[in-house]
Amino acid sequence: MTPNKPPETITANVFDDDDDAAPRGFKEFLRKRQRILLGTLGAVVVLAAWQVCSDLSIVNPAFASSPWEIVKAAKDYFDGGGGWYALEISAIEFGLGFAISLVVGLLVGMAMGWWRWCEFLVDPLVNFGYAAPRIALVPLLVIWFGIGTPSKVAVVFLSSVFPIIINTMSGVKIADASLVQVARSFKASRLQLFRTVVIPGAVPSIVTGIRLGIGQGLIGMVVGELLASTAGLGYTIETAGNNLQSSTMFVAVFLVSGIGVLLTQSIRVVEHRLERWRPKASG
Repeated sequence: MTPNKPPETITANVFDDDDDAAPRGFKEFLRKRQRILLGTLGAVVVLAAWQVCSDLSIVNPAFASSPWEIVKAAKDYFDGGGGWYALEISAIEFGLGFAISLVVGLLVGMAMGWWRWCEFLVDPLVNFGYAAPRIALVPLLVIWFGIGTPSKVAVVFLSSVFPIIINTMSGVKIADASLVQVARSFKASRLQLFRTVVIPGAVPSIVTGIRLGIGQGLIGMVVGELLASTAGLGYTIETAGNNLQSSTMFVAVFLVSGIGVLLTQSIRVVEHRLERWRPKASG
């Protein structure tokens, strides 16, 4: 009868497996962070190519600038205090406009998705507003609200609210039929059904609408400041472009894009956390 292996042999085997643990751990690290790593790599490659093309005069540095010149322009832009002031003005305008559009968009979208009579009543207005060239309304909004912050808030609101309304309505309307049937079989009230089944199931569509609203709102903010403003990132883009200060113009453009990326990624994190809240269909 063959005797059992001593504990020392088993322990040795465990430590032998650790020799391959480091490579597997490193591969797992790369797999989990491939979005960030590949995205960073792509950005570095583009910036490096841009810098080389500028240094070799493949593109005209006076018009295309270069990453290094943009960094120096950003330092000057913020050291003088003008960058912080422009960023503050744009943040206030976008924050107020988007907050209002978020509240209105969610409430109107949920009402349209839940009550058919509300959809029939409001849908023509939503379609009209969504299809209308909202940027063309900026001069009218300036006449109504003046050249200051209120007119930019109105532009951001009109740019953001319709994607939120439409996607929220779609999310509420496509609630899982099997889950709705199960809730009704347990005598759930309409409020309980709406709160525990419809809203959690609509989260992906709502998040999509918010992400679209962020992009549209930032565009509305910049356009409003381009056409009628005395401060803000859009105003910086306009004045720098008129004075052929391409580096400063790119600083403002990158700031707007960076704000959009940060907000979108924040919404992605929120969506990931809300996945636990969503109901799971049986079967």
